[in-house]
Amino acid sequence: MSAEITYGKYLRIDQLLDLQHCESDPPEHDEMLFIVIHQVYELWFKEVLHELDRFAEHLNSDHPALGGHQLKRVLKILKTLVGQLDVLETMTPLEFQSFRKFLDRASGFQSAQFRELEFLLGAKTRENLDRFAGNPREFANLTRRYEEPTLWDAFIRLIARRGHEIPDSLLNRDLTEPHSESSEVQDALIAIYRHDPALTEICEALIDFDEGFQEWRYRHVMMVQRTIGSKMGTGGSSGAEYLRSTLFQPVFPDLWAIRARF
Repeated sequence: MSAEITYGKYLRIDQLLDLQHCESDPPEHDEMLFIVIHQVYELWFKEVLHELDRFAEHLNSDHPALGGHQLKRVLKILKTLVGQLDVLETMTPLEFQSFRKFLDRASGFQSAQFRELEFLLGAKTRENLDRFAGNPREFANLTRRYEEPTLWDAFIRLIARRGHEIPDSLLNRDLTEPHSESSEVQDALIAIYRHDPALTEICEALIDFDEGFQEWRYRHVMMVQRTIGSKMGTGGSSGAEYLRSTLFQPVFPDLWAIRARF
């Protein structure tokens, strides 16, 4: 008979609590907070990918209403991610500097799961794929995301099946290329807002997600700027300067473009 499943065994608590190892020696007090926050981020990224993949499955199987539940859950997670920045911002620049040198070239820029999320949302570049060539598992996951349809591809294919005119060039596009705005897609979205309340709810949920994702990006930029100012980021990135370049770039530009047409 198998051993009793306890809380600790089910959640692998012993293994989980053994994953926080400070590089500073003797350990700097605030390095533990830095490690815990970023490990928790990676767990949330895993869950966001899990939920958005299920959302895409619902779109592909013509059950978009079921996917609304996944989007609502992801929105709550995004709020949690923003809240975690409030905790991280309790660390002063001096406290971060006390262990920053021990990070060496480690950087959030190297988060493979966040790159997976970007690829799923359409922000694909070969450069960001090739950065992970040295890690077979990460490279395989990212390659799959790079070659697969995005969430927006799943959505416009759904509305095409619902009878809306979507150009073949978009339905059969090169999936490794980023999205661009489409007047034809925008016309279809206008028709949805006017005549299809159920799909309109999905459109508004996608806008909610887009806004929440952009809010997290903005708060992340401000946290980095608050902590290191104009210094170079770890891992050779330009720090806050690079992160600022990612701001105000909507995930679903067509859904934003139609706002001026009502």
